[in-house]
Amino acid sequence: QVQLVESGGGLVQAGDSLRLSCVASSRTISDYAMGWFRQAPGKEREFVAAISRSGTTTYYTDSVKGRFTISRDNAKNPVYLQMSTLTPEDTAVYYCAARSDPFALSNYYIKPGEYNYWGQGTQVTVSS
Repeated sequence: QVQLVESGGGLVQAGDSLRLSCVASSRTISDYAMGWFRQAPGKEREFVAAISRSGTTTYYTDSVKGRFTISRDNAKNPVYLQMSTLTPEDTAVYYCAARSDPFALSNYYIKPGEYNYWGQGTQVTVSS
């Protein structure tokens, strides 16, 4: 069982930046492919970004490409989502997710059902 805890959300203005962090309880976080999802009020949870176990492969939804960066430091545990040039459309609860992936170093996953573990979420609100 892996517990994930997100932090770093808040209220910012359009154009600002935020860095979200996701800390996992597992000592072997490097065994997990990681992802970030978000859910706005009245909408389904949507994929934002994913990173492979090794950290060498990343993938983003089109709306955040060039503005968001997912990264990980397996030696230090956290997975980060650096968000820049935020817009009101980025307002949502952001969730960190982990998928046990013992046999693949470079795979990433974009569907919620592909992940085994989820955090409680952190609210990001962008005002115009």
